[in-house]
This record gives sequence, C-alpha cells and structure tokens, in this order.
Amino acid sequence: MNAIEKYNARADAADSLVCVGLDSDVRKLPAALLKLDAPQLAFNRQIIDATAEYAAAFKFNMAFYEVNGADGWRQLAQSIVYLRERHPSILTIADAKRADIGNTSGAYARAIFDELGFDAVTLNPYLGRDALQPFLDYADKACIILGRTSNPGSAEIQNLKVNDQPLWQIVARKAADRWNANGNCMLVASGTNPKEMAQIRSIVGEMTLLVPGVGAQGGDIKALAKAGLNSAGRGLIINSSRGIIFADDPAEAASSLRKAVNRFR
Repeated sequence: MNAIEKYNARADAADSLVCVGLDSDVRKLPAALLKLDAPQLAFNRQIIDATAEYAAAFKFNMAFYEVNGADGWRQLAQSIVYLRERHPSILTIADAKRADIGNTSGAYARAIFDELGFDAVTLNPYLGRDALQPFLDYADKACIILGRTSNPGSAEIQNLKVNDQPLWQIVARKAADRWNANGNCMLVASGTNPKEMAQIRSIVGEMTLLVPGVGAQGGDIKALAKAGLNSAGRGLIINSSRGIIFADDPAEAASSLRKAVNRFR
C-alpha cells in the first residue's frame, strides 16, 4: 500500500477528509506544558488523542520544530513515533516545502522519509523536476507539490502568465503528468478560491489535493467540496491547524469540520 492508497483507506474507515495540522508553536502552548521537558511532544500527544478519531491525516509544520533546534527535532520525531504506534493507519505529512539540487534533495528525502518515517512531504517545484526526483523516487511515499497556495502574496509568482496560462496551472499539469510517473504525486490547492479549485480538479483528474485555507483562513467548505471532490467523493485532504489545535475543545473542532465536509460529500 502506497501513501495515497493509505490515505484513501483511512478516509473511508474514518469517514473523514480532515487533516489536523500540528503547528505546535511553543509560544502558544499552555503554560503548564512549558514546565515539562518536552512541551511540544506533550501537546501533540494531547491533540492526537483528542482528534485521531476524526482525522484521516496529521500534518506537522516543520518550522515550529526546527526553530527549537535539536530539541525540537527530537520532539518532532517522538511525536511521529507516538502517532504511528497508536494510529498507524493515519497518513503523516511533513509540511517542509523542500527541494534543492539533486544531492541536497536526496539528503532531505532521506531525512524526512527514512529517518523520520513520514508518509508524505510538501515540495516546492520552482527548481524543476531534478530537484523533485529524489522524493519522487520513493514510489511508496506521497509528494505533495505546491500548486496554488493560500497566502495573500501567492499571486505575485503563481499568477504569472506562461503562454497565456497562469504558472500555477502549468505546475498542476506537470504534477499530474510528467512528474507523476510513479503515481505518487499530490498537489497543494488553496481552499479559499473555489473557482480555481474547480479548474485544478479539471486539470489533475482524480489526484488527491492537500487543501489549506480552511478554518482560520475562512475557506467556504460547501463551495470547496463542490469544486474539489473527485468521482469517489474523496480527493481532498482538508487541513485545519490553528482552528483545531488551539480551540477550546480540539475534539469538537475536528468533529465539526468532519461533519461540515461530509454534509457535502
């Protein structure tokens, strides 16, 4: 079972397309946890225990662990072990946005897939296929290419015209075709613009899309589902980070998002 098949199986078993984003910023953690030796690990365990029932994936934003140096990396690794031991069927995503020249990308790929054991990673396509290839060569892992992102400044580059097409459409086509020889590509597609989501779906066919912009960024779930679901009623990994993990009741927040999405599946 490769990573995409793993996600689909979990989505069916949990009746969920929800991804819980573990953006565990140590500055926002409860004061009581900051007294512990591993506050991020303790926080992640609490969130995993509370929300796993409703989750098809967990996404770890690498920045919030790397900023704490070796100790942050240790807590990241321990969090993944905790999740994998208790919920091995749930997809794990490293939100790392990696890519570099070949030998450097090879080292990044080994770190994320072999050392940490993630199922999937987000990748920056700006350097082209040779920078992505070391990740793409892991046929059992998922490579989630940045296509159309949800940050306000994304249009500065992503909307640049290439042969009368915005650059993000070119990236989507390459991710669905040229880069997808192993059938292990996914695409990041913003949840804040349903019209563009529909265009992406028409370009990439049945491909699974990682969708930021839901929750704290205000994406419209009904419009998103109508535009983005594939023919199997899946094809979306709908991420919410701050909207779940820093909610008063993370379990209720995750459950509510699952219900909201499933209403339109």
